Amino acid sequence: MKENEKSIEEINIRIADGNARVVTADEMVKIVAEMSVDEVVHEVDVVTTGTFGAMCSSGVWMNFGHSEPPMKMSRVWLNDVEAYSSVAAVDAYLGATQPSRSLGIEYGGGHVIEDLVRGRSVRLEAEGTSSDCYPLKSLSADIKLEDMNQAIMSNPRNCYERYGAATNTSDRAINTYMGRLLPSMGNATYSGAGELSPIINDPTFQTVGIGTRILLGGTEGYVIGSGTQHNPSDGFGILMVQGNLKQMSPEFLRGATLTGYGPTLYVGVGVPIPVINAEVVRSTAVADGDIVTDVYDYGIQSRDRPTLAKVTYEELKSGMIEINGTMVQTSALSSFRNALMIARRLRDLILQKKFFLTEPVELLKSEGTAYPMRQRVRNDARDPQIAVNHYSEYYVQRDETNCVHCGLCVPYCSAGVFQQNVDWTVSYEPSRCVECGECRDVCPQRAIHLRG
Repeated sequence: MKENEKSIEEINIRIADGNARVVTADEMVKIVAEMSVDEVVHEVDVVTTGTFGAMCSSGVWMNFGHSEPPMKMSRVWLNDVEAYSSVAAVDAYLGATQPSRSLGIEYGGGHVIEDLVRGRSVRLEAEGTSSDCYPLKSLSADIKLEDMNQAIMSNPRNCYERYGAATNTSDRAINTYMGRLLPSMGNATYSGAGELSPIINDPTFQTVGIGTRILLGGTEGYVIGSGTQHNPSDGFGILMVQGNLKQMSPEFLRGATLTGYGPTLYVGVGVPIPVINAEVVRSTAVADGDIVTDVYDYGIQSRDRPTLAKVTYEELKSGMIEINGTMVQTSALSSFRNALMIARRLRDLILQKKFFLTEPVELLKSEGTAYPMRQRVRNDARDPQIAVNHYSEYYVQRDETNCVHCGLCVPYCSAGVFQQNVDWTVSYEPSRCVECGECRDVCPQRAIHLRG
């Protein structure tokens, strides 16, 4: 360890001893302005960050427990909002942006999540396909969060490093995930917490990685990977995060609806940045005036929206920006008040020795680009069915491409066509077949076929 470096273990010892200095990201800007970088490495141990805004790529994995009689839920609704359930018998994933069947976009997955966290009952409706082990076809019951076996918030894309601001040059108002944009650049909206934002304070991922303990929805959570569309090379790093919904607070999880766009979920996230070296000091000294983002024209209905201007978060927060000589009023989708509250709460938890830092298992990548969809058109007419040699002399046939050698077929064949070997492969001797048909449909890979 170099002289001007600290380890996370050393910082945790200082926290346990009550000797750690923990500051919020906005406080760090002022500290670095008054001290040298080397002095700050020794003086400050942790910088806490925070953000609170609409994070559409959020949702919850839930396990409801088995009903009596049991059922395999193929479709599930919670307060008339559909959750994805084709993963197991009684598991489902509720996405924040899924709208209600009956209320449309005014109520959706984000609202259900908030209702659950507030301790309210929600109506569970489920449909299933009947089978011998899961005979029940439908279910309707009132449940609460406390009734679930597990409710794990697992968000594939949270905490954008920075957001592009949005305006609209068209002659009509438009409704977007950036809010309502007035015609002829009547306003501009933006998101993110600026200098308080987590990734802005560690853009090269010196400290944040898989296993980093964070504050998610007001309780402990973890970074579980880089978020989908992680694009650090262009300044758009993203986190994938997870935490226990049962321990979260409605103060930092709020269902919301963006007019004309749909439901979403406001999520509060705080990430501690351990001050381990001079590079971290420099990155956590970032101020709103240093953070530059683009202003995009959402009046153009294309993924390649033109950039109209480059502005700083300091300019955005001032309430007015200049776009091609025109002064445009700005407003934020995020709550700076709540972002600061999260950063301060995280700071206080660390100082109270209730929150310790974790060493990442693997740091997130600081390079890489997310690409737009490659939209290919199929130009063939291949038969989607599995190709089987129907001219085989044998009654039973095995598709060697699909067989995974699980051995499930073995006990069904009294003639010994299928046999498990000591190396866990499954032998196939079609000449032994007595054409009883018992092996029909037992293969989960559908690798067994019968002639005719």
